Amino acid sequence: MKTYVMMTKIAPHDADLIEITLGLQNHNKNSVAWLEEVKKLCPEVNVLAHYALLGPYDFMCIYEAPDERVAAKISLMSRAKGAFQVESWNAIPTKEVMEIVTGVFADVQEE
Repeated sequence: MKTYVMMTKIAPHDADLIEITLGLQNHNKNSVAWLEEVKKLCPEVNVLAHYALLGPYDFMCIYEAPDERVAAKISLMSRAKGAFQVESWNAIPTKEVMEIVTGVFADVQEE
């Protein structure tokens, strides 16, 4: 399984406080339903964590999925539940990146 990080905004950057508050209320109502829908439509997905954030994004969901097609489905489901903006990123464990780096430097030194 691959790990993905989905970053979500519920309102545009220049939204007013009322718009942001309504977005947060709707998100809180929909988040349980969204997680249930994920379990139903994508039973192969394992949601590892879901956080509210202080910063440019409002929420972060970390999950495992078998491939990019399923990850895209998760992003589209979030948009369908009212997210203003959704970005999904591949997350590679640090140990695997270090193995790649070691391999690259070994290949370069051999040349």
